Amino acid sequence: MALQGDRKRTGFKEDRIFTWENRDVSPVTLMDFISRMRPDSKRGDIKKWMKYGHLKVNGTVTNAFDASIEPGAVVEFNATRPFPHFHHHRIEIVYEDNDVLVINKGYGLLSVPTQSHRKEENAYKILRNYVKEVNPANKLFIVHRLDRDTSGLMMFAKSEEAQNVLRHNWNNIILERLYVAVLEGNLEQDRGFVKSRLAENSQFVVYTTDNPEEGRIAVTHYEVVSRGNGFTLAQFSLDTGRKNQIRVHAKELGHPIAGDKKYGATKSPLHRLALHARTLRFAHPITRKDMNFETPIPPKFAAATRKQMK
Repeated sequence: MALQGDRKRTGFKEDRIFTWENRDVSPVTLMDFISRMRPDSKRGDIKKWMKYGHLKVNGTVTNAFDASIEPGAVVEFNATRPFPHFHHHRIEIVYEDNDVLVINKGYGLLSVPTQSHRKEENAYKILRNYVKEVNPANKLFIVHRLDRDTSGLMMFAKSEEAQNVLRHNWNNIILERLYVAVLEGNLEQDRGFVKSRLAENSQFVVYTTDNPEEGRIAVTHYEVVSRGNGFTLAQFSLDTGRKNQIRVHAKELGHPIAGDKKYGATKSPLHRLALHARTLRFAHPITRKDMNFETPIPPKFAAATRKQMK
């Protein structure tokens, strides 16, 4: 009842969103797909919807009439208003639906507010403002985070149901998380893993301990991608999700992440912490659909191990 009253006061008009899935075995253009789904609509109207952002394909606003709608792709049409256009120089929305929001976060931006940086700009606050612009009743929930200087893929929940599923079943929901990092020196083994107990001191520095009552088990797998120029480009996967886990385990390997002065690095060829969350794959908390998102290895990461041309 209170929600309805709020809508009357704000004049908010509920979105009318139609959702369709391409169930054919072949791809089709967006124009042809919408024409098929709304046969009574004029092509001129469909072009206007595309131009002004009324259409999403797999969670992304699309205005290309010839965009390929692959088998299984989901198309959304907002008959009330254009989908909000989000733009931020350090955040790219990779996917969005009613339950989850996946972003590619730039380095140097806090994921969520912290006790010591409450007033500092952070991804959670930016995205919460965005979802409330769409609908004042919308909410956003924190389900995991990246360090401020780590870039890459992370997820928020948009519904309480999704938040609860992710919170209580995280290890089963998350199918794969891959990171890439530039390490100091030449990592000797091509692949392996690190297992240790991690704890945090009063200075917010995470460290390894043998005390089972003090630390929690953390397991990190690694694989070398390339070596050169005194650096190693490596890929990491996590069995656990402890704070600063990859950073501490890289230090344990004797090859701290470049730019990570906090954990022993002495070089910073990229002038940043050289850690990027590249892949995020999970079972959708509501639909159980396999959701797989991947970003390329950042070009500067790949270039760090290449021989410099004279």
